[in-house]
Amino acid sequence: MIILIFAALLYVIAAIMVVIAARRDRALVGEGLRDAWDQFLTILPALTVGILGAGFVAALLPPELAQRYLGDGAGVSGYAIAYLIGVLTPGGPVVGFALGAAAIKAGASVPIIGVYVTAWALVNLNRLIIWEMATVPRRVVIERMIVCAPVPILTGLAMSVFV
Repeated sequence: MIILIFAALLYVIAAIMVVIAARRDRALVGEGLRDAWDQFLTILPALTVGILGAGFVAALLPPELAQRYLGDGAGVSGYAIAYLIGVLTPGGPVVGFALGAAAIKAGASVPIIGVYVTAWALVNLNRLIIWEMATVPRRVVIERMIVCAPVPILTGLAMSVFV
């Protein structure tokens, strides 16, 4: 239900922006629609591959494996495995969140997948090498990694208490 409410809110915001653009200059509406279409076409292949990949991961991931290594009884090793997989998973949100959802569907623990998703979001090696080290001063990257490194584990612990 919350997803529908959020989607409706986004549509309302988009409609308001169209009205504002039209009041400013009608040509802006066409320009905005062309930009949106171009972005849609750019994202569509990654979105398709991510959704298909997650579907196949969910179908092919043996539940025994997910439950054994990432399930409620996995303990500290489950946190460590999820952290490592999160650090190594390349790709954007379509990949990261879809793999997390597929693992939960296969029997992984929600707090452990919280570790995975948070590690993927904060300490991802792919993003670190390709984007951060190429664009941000090394000192800033190191300081950010020091601050962010413990957050996935803390997230998983908090989730195991509150969720």
